[in-house]
Order: sequence, then C-alpha cells, then structure tokens
Amino acid sequence: MQLTHRLTYPLLAGIFLVGGMDAVKDPDSKVPRAERVVPRILSALGVQARTEDVVRVNGVVQVAAAACLAANVFPRIAAEVLVASLLPTTIAGHRFWEEGEPAPRAMQLTHFLKNLAVIGGLVLVATDRRKRASLSGARS
Repeated sequence: MQLTHRLTYPLLAGIFLVGGMDAVKDPDSKVPRAERVVPRILSALGVQARTEDVVRVNGVVQVAAAACLAANVFPRIAAEVLVASLLPTTIAGHRFWEEGEPAPRAMQLTHFLKNLAVIGGLVLVATDRRKRASLSGARS
C-alpha cells in the first residue's frame, strides 16, 4: 500500500466514523434537516420508512464503509458508498441558500463546501486504478 494511501484513507474515513456513530446514537438531532430531503427520496424509490430510521441506517452505512476505507479493504467500493451517502446528506443538512442570516448562511456554506471537498477526495479514491510511486519512493 502506498504511503499516501496509508495516510489519506484513514483521514478521509475519520469524519464518517464520527458522524456515522453520532447518527446511530442520536438520529433525532439530524431528523429535522433530513426531513427536507428523505421523504422525497423514499417516495421516488417507492419505499416507506421513518426518517429517523433512514438517518440511523445511513450512519451504519457510513461507519461500515469508513472502516473499510481506513483499513484499505475494498477502498474503491467504500469510497463510492460514502459518496452516495454524503451527497443527500450535504443537500439535506447544509442548505445555505435557505439561511436568512449572514452568520448561519456562512457556516452552512462552509460545511457544504467542505463536504464537496471530501466528495472530491472520495472520487479520487474511487477512480484510482494506477499503481504509482509513494512519497517514500516505493511502488505499491
């Protein structure tokens, strides 16, 4: 495994391990924002479920995929799963365009852009098919 991967995979995974565990333990704190998006997604899929349960399942998925990514076990698949999880989470949770006050708008914009940056890192993991030299100069 390349040195860069040994460093970046766990770094990318950390936010999902913490956030996912929080969603599993305390889904109610995320339900109000999730309510803006989850019912429409479920309706489009023809699925009936409580938003609280969807938030909790999303947390479990994030923890499992993040653990795989951190351990370099199916990292491309783990990254794809995390992108699929993070996109609706970003749209539901960081709707900066709906904030009326400057401070909350700026905070939500920062979180929105941070999530897009994380998605960018995950896309790099998901699409990395070449073996390249690591920082140490060794080939993986």
